[in-house]
Amino acid sequence: MRLELREITKQFPGVLANDRISISADRGKVLGLLGENGAGKTTLMNILSGLYRPDSGEILIDGQARTFTDPADAIKAGIGMVHQHFMLVPVFDVVASVALGAEPVKGFLGTFDRASARKRVVELSTQYGLDVDPGARIEDLPVGVRQRVEILKALYRKSDILVLDEPSAVLTPGETEELFEIIRGLAAGGTTVIFITHKLNEVLEVADTITVLRRGRVAGTVLPRETTRAELANLMVGRDVELTVSRAPAKPREVVLDLVDLAVRDDRGGLAVRGINLQVHAGEIVAVAGVQGNGQTELVEAITGLRRVDSGSLTVGGEVVQNATPRHVSDMGVAHIPEDRSRDGLIANMTVAENYILDSYHRSPYSSGVRLNRKAIAEEASKGVREFDIRTPSVETHVGALSGGNQQKVIVAREFSRPVKLVVAAQPTRGLDVGSIEYIHRRIIEQRDAGAAILIVSTELDEVLALGDRVAVMYAGQIVGVLSSEQATKEAVGMLMGGVH
Repeated sequence: MRLELREITKQFPGVLANDRISISADRGKVLGLLGENGAGKTTLMNILSGLYRPDSGEILIDGQARTFTDPADAIKAGIGMVHQHFMLVPVFDVVASVALGAEPVKGFLGTFDRASARKRVVELSTQYGLDVDPGARIEDLPVGVRQRVEILKALYRKSDILVLDEPSAVLTPGETEELFEIIRGLAAGGTTVIFITHKLNEVLEVADTITVLRRGRVAGTVLPRETTRAELANLMVGRDVELTVSRAPAKPREVVLDLVDLAVRDDRGGLAVRGINLQVHAGEIVAVAGVQGNGQTELVEAITGLRRVDSGSLTVGGEVVQNATPRHVSDMGVAHIPEDRSRDGLIANMTVAENYILDSYHRSPYSSGVRLNRKAIAEEASKGVREFDIRTPSVETHVGALSGGNQQKVIVAREFSRPVKLVVAAQPTRGLDVGSIEYIHRRIIEQRDAGAAILIVSTELDEVLALGDRVAVMYAGQIVGVLSSEQATKEAVGMLMGGVH
């Protein structure tokens, strides 16, 4: 099917999300959709999938104008959406998960015709090379296979237009290559694919055409063979972007963070971190790579005082800190950039200034006794806004009103505007555009060069390789390898991420 979106406009209170956007995607082709945070990609796809109604403009499928009042209308029109966060029931098997909501029935009572559903799932799996066991339980499947199940769900509903939202966000490099082969197979079979990503290398590799959105408008449409990463980055943010972070060789000094046989349990009581031994020195960056869910979150929470240590020792600057309070850990000079900025990093309905002092409001000059010094808070927050280039109307603006990139800058400004000996950064650029990524990376390198020890946890392999002076790979709660920056190639790290020693 040929898809056209013509002059799509959508406005929310105070925000023009889509401003007369026109894009098209041909049958059997892959359209790469690029754009920074707030560029309008999600709003546009929510319109296409029937979640939103456009204020003006039209959707055409094979030249026929279509109106979607809800997602069911979009599905009937042949549009399938694979979301970044999978919509699967863990205790169901593949057949039940794929057929859910579109179950074939049999008999007088209309019971689920499992045999018919299974036959269709096997046919689709074979036709598109998806290689999924129809009887496997979802909770037992690797992340990459779960994504194939999501694609099967869309194909089962006869989707001729498939939208993939950040499809490689949780995949290993090997799984990403397999996904690209699947996408190429889908396109070869006549499916129209829209591939949403912020990863420039990926869109250049898999897309037939690339459309870039910036500030709610189309900034340009290009062919992969006629463009470069630098040109795409410029289209995305409207300026030249340094895609490879510049850094001098590390000069490691004394050990700051020392983990010895560290074990940490997850929320269900199982061991998420299993006997980890790791040291991070002043003046170096240790980047922890791994697919999400291999114990990285629990490791960071244990270091920063948010989760109890089950056994082993954890010291910062020679002082034992396991099971210390988060305030004590922060007061020791540990900066924490959390994995989920909305949940653990910021309070959305508080101002930029109030968020700026969340971990230091109890200290001078921000307070005296039980009274806050509002003038000092505003002055220091204003200074941080200028120094860290935070785009906000005022320090009295609620932080929830800022873009994702500027929210992340508020956290970085707060954590880096005080003397720190250790930086623990979990997914520091998750969901950010290339301009914000460039900025955050530069600030992290500055902290390393100023003598701080840096521990970065990231599922972004490019980020791990760009920043890590050493790369430690986590798999199933253990560190399965520590590589120098020279040893850390995509292939070597990718194999370790997949559990191949």
